[in-house]
Amino acid sequence: MTSPGPDTRSEDEAPMRYGGDVSPWVRGLAAFAAIMMMTIGVLQVLAVLAAIIRNQFFVVTPNYAFQLDVTAWGWIHLLLGVLIAISGFFVTRGAWWARSVGVALAALSLVDNFLFMPYYPLWAMLIIALDVAVIWALCVYGREQA
Repeated sequence: MTSPGPDTRSEDEAPMRYGGDVSPWVRGLAAFAAIMMMTIGVLQVLAVLAAIIRNQFFVVTPNYAFQLDVTAWGWIHLLLGVLIAISGFFVTRGAWWARSVGVALAALSLVDNFLFMPYYPLWAMLIIALDVAVIWALCVYGREQA
């Protein structure tokens, strides 16, 4: 196999990639998304400890359309939190699949926390805002090389 000749494109036209000459914006957005994903995972796990260990910690709003057992919500949050944190770790490693998995898990977390809002509204809104930021960062960074 012969290697292609030198890249004659200008710096603005050259693709951004992992390793070597990577734009600081790409590196920064990837780091932001990964750190936020790991933070969301830890926050989800912290929130569920109360739901799993002490079922009466959360007060359920009456007449809410989605009535589920608080312990069930806790296990859902635990699973999502662990998966999001693991995916965030692999985003830091540059795994090509971690971005897509991260977007999907952040979207699931967003919906999960929307449904959890009557149980713990401020916490749910915080996680929703972090999920939106993660989805944005994972969709924006490195679009050229995807």
